[in-house]
This record gives sequence, C-alpha cells and structure tokens, in this order.
Amino acid sequence: MDLLRVGFIGAGGNTRLRHLPGFIGCKGVEPRLVCNRSRESSEKVAQEFGIPEVTEDWQEVVSHPDVDAICIGTWPSTHAEMTIAALEAGKHVLCEARMAADLHQAQSMLDASLKYPELVAQLVPSPLSLSLDASISKLVSGETLGELLEVFACHTFADYQNPDEPLPWRLDRRLSGVNALTLGILHEMVQRWIPEEPKVQYASAGIFTKERLKESTGQFLKVDLPESLDVVASYQCGARLVYHISGVDAAPPRLEVRISGTAGSIFIDLAQQTITLFGNGRESGEAQSVPHTQKRGWQVEKDFIFSIRNAVPVKLTDFKSGLRYMRFSQAVDDAWRLS
Repeated sequence: MDLLRVGFIGAGGNTRLRHLPGFIGCKGVEPRLVCNRSRESSEKVAQEFGIPEVTEDWQEVVSHPDVDAICIGTWPSTHAEMTIAALEAGKHVLCEARMAADLHQAQSMLDASLKYPELVAQLVPSPLSLSLDASISKLVSGETLGELLEVFACHTFADYQNPDEPLPWRLDRRLSGVNALTLGILHEMVQRWIPEEPKVQYASAGIFTKERLKESTGQFLKVDLPESLDVVASYQCGARLVYHISGVDAAPPRLEVRISGTAGSIFIDLAQQTITLFGNGRESGEAQSVPHTQKRGWQVEKDFIFSIRNAVPVKLTDFKSGLRYMRFSQAVDDAWRLS
C-alpha cells in the first residue's frame, strides 16, 4: 500500500504521547479516525493531531472502509472484544499492553490472530528495558553469571499511599482484570531475557484502602486489586524469581532488577538505564557500557508499519509472548486471592 490509514480506539496519555506522534512520523501513514471516551475529547485529539474524522462508536472505527490498521489504546478489559472485531474486519491491530483482562481473553485474542495470519497483530511492548535488552540477554546467556540462582525485581512508588485519592483504573478489576500493579510490565521484560517459564509458588497482596471514590460516578467502590504485591516463583533449573511491587512506598522510588548466579550478579537500574556487574573477583561494581547500535529505544509504531509493509513477523511483542505474561499474571492473581 502506498498509504496506510490508521484508526484509533482510545486516545489516552500513551496514545497522545507515543502512538500518534509515532505514526505521524512514519512515511506514508495517515491517522484517519479517532474514537475516545467522549465526542468532545475525540474532537480535541483530532484537532491537535490533524485527524480528519471522529466517531463516538468504536465499532465504526473497526468497520470504516478507509481504515487499514487500528491502534487500540483502551483498558485491558476491552482489548479482546475490540481486537477480535478488528481482525475479523480485516484490519491490522496494534493493541496497548496489558494484553487482556485475563488468560481466557488473551487466549481468544491469540486464537483470532492465528485465523488471520495475513494480518499483523502486535502488542505494545514493555518499554522499561528496550535499550538494554540486547546487552542483558547476552550477559545472561553467556558465562558472566554462571548457573542462574535468582532473579529479583523491585518497583516501588507512592501513587496509592493516600487513601483519599480516587480509584485509579489500575486498581479497578472491572477495567484491569488480573493485571496487578506493574507485574505484567516487569514480567514481560524478564521473559525476554530468560525464556523458561517460571511456576508461581506464592503470592501475597496488600489492599490497604478497601474503598475509593470513583470520580465518574461519585460512588465509593471496592478496591479489588493489590496496592502492594510480593511473588515468589521458580524455574525448572532451580533458580528463584522474586517480585516486590509497592504503590504505597513514599521513600525514594526503586525500579531495578538483580540477576544472580554462581559466578556473579547483574544489577540493572531501570530508572537510570544502567547495567553493573558484581562478584567474580570484582572488588566493586563494574559498569557496562551499552553499544549505541544495541540501544533500540522506542520504535513501536515504526515496527508495526514495517511488519505490515514487509509481511514480517512481529518481535516486540507478538501475541504468543503476550499469552505467556498473561499466564503468569493469571497464576499470580489466583495465588494471592486463594492465600
């Protein structure tokens, strides 16, 4: 196609920050139609980004004859229905992460994509380590670590510490499903480095504010997703995988991963985008430079268009990889709710 026309279902923060500018920056790509939560907000986005048409019905985006591909930027609870409808209408799909509300919905999305192999079905990847992935994967698979012993991932922040703050969508199971805090974002990243699927052994969740105000309705609703979460899982090789994620920690935030083996450890500071090696005769940490050629960075929209034009498979992130992190998120949700 000389011109690829993209329709947008949902135009929240990430769509306006990344997806719309990303597509506009691709040669031969035109934002054609947008449907946000209200006609007023849709028209505002259309005016800002030069989109010629708006609608109040997402199904009109799916059925629009002048739309070739669809970018879905809504809540996880809506992803399966919208993605399947788009594929059945013959549209390529870029769907925002997290993949779906639960494992069953994720499987239905993968099944639909397999029915239409000529269409590109891509998930927005976890952005935390895009410029570090190649270097980390090389270190993990090489001799730096020796035999893998433990992976520890930690993300702390204070977004949910104040009980008077209204209910955010990430704490609302009706919108987020089984996707707790940033677990899926972190686990998708870790599974790029360590392909083996871990088995969840234990999960514990803290919900400290039992009800929060839903601003759109003025009602107080039950908080039914964790404000704090700990997970212990194990790999078949015997190594442990541990997550600590807290949204109620007012101390300086942490966003880091430590990977330890019999020969040393890798410390990954995701906030600073640095990799440091420890152990194996090193008296102090040894900073690792990341070659510029390996710093992939954000190129999600460019990758999506490239896959469409060249009929090449999606790498970051295909639906099979999405199903893997959804399987883990589902297992964690089952574990803490039954504990």
